Amino acid sequence: MKKLGFGAMRLPLTNPDDKTSIDIELLKQMVDTYLDAGFTYFDTAYPYHEQMSECAMKEALTSRHDRSEYIFADKMPTILVKSADEYPMYFNEQLEKTGVGYFDYYLMHNMGKDRYSKTEEFGGFEFALKMKEAGKIKNLGFSFHDDAQTLEEILTKHPYVDFVQLQINYLDWNNPVIQSRLCYETAVKHGKKVIVMEPVKGGTLARLPDKAMQLLHDFNPDMTPASLALRFAASLDNVFMVLSGMSDMAQIKENTALMKNPAPISKKEYELIDKIVEIINQSIEIPCTSCGYCTEVCPQNIAIPSLFGLYNNYKINGSFSGMYFNRIIFDNGRPSSCLGCRKCERNCPQHIHITDYLKKISEFEN
Repeated sequence: MKKLGFGAMRLPLTNPDDKTSIDIELLKQMVDTYLDAGFTYFDTAYPYHEQMSECAMKEALTSRHDRSEYIFADKMPTILVKSADEYPMYFNEQLEKTGVGYFDYYLMHNMGKDRYSKTEEFGGFEFALKMKEAGKIKNLGFSFHDDAQTLEEILTKHPYVDFVQLQINYLDWNNPVIQSRLCYETAVKHGKKVIVMEPVKGGTLARLPDKAMQLLHDFNPDMTPASLALRFAASLDNVFMVLSGMSDMAQIKENTALMKNPAPISKKEYELIDKIVEIINQSIEIPCTSCGYCTEVCPQNIAIPSLFGLYNNYKINGSFSGMYFNRIIFDNGRPSSCLGCRKCERNCPQHIHITDYLKKISEFEN
């Protein structure tokens, strides 16, 4: 397998304000271009695109290509499971929605202290292991957003898992909260293969501050920010797949060209990365990756990732866009409508103090 995976979390839309309006015809072209370039790995999950991603992948991929042409990964929606009886219900629904027949890679979704506790209570790993023994799962693992100590606990309790999916990028590598490096080293210690998610941190590392862009350009005028981030992840020895949530044809072409034979990161490039990280940390206030887990549980329907992206741009550029703010809140709750329940914070993989930042953003309301 080539190391670039097609993440189906940020698919092209016909209406940017409607996550269910997936542009199927464009997606078909993107899928075909990706496959034609020699790449095969597709990754989706039950909640993506308001539960429409799996259906879109069936229409664009699995109903149009032979099962031997692609590798398919999906995830158990652990946040929705309320009892052990629901595992087969969701699993069979996913098989039906995707049309794959079996999953090459199957993950317990977004393991952390809270969801892992419930998964243990309901016997989630044991259910998935039975599905593997039945041939419906070829490789069993889990995606993970938490500290290295919790990862150590899970891998010790479930040594039979085949792989772990971790958030790894050069901005989070030494972050004391995300602990990308420590988690990677824990997985390596347990002999587990690693899949990388968020290699460009939700687009943050594809849109560098001007000062960082100048450094990159001076180092190599032909190097793009995204290419540096993807190569950083791909250079790690135990990483066998790097996921990219590609949203248009330009990203498909750029990323497949780069990842056909990605050059390892050099010593001088590591030094460049250290300088870029220092600049970014000075300019970005909210470390949001736009995963949307916060919005899954927000009772006020506040578009938290969009508001955070707007606020981060303000911190970088010094200009707060009222036009974009009004578009963000048009069909969603205002930041001032936050109840302070902190459900979003308990569901946030980045451990962001969301309610505090919403108070700051509410100061920009008219």
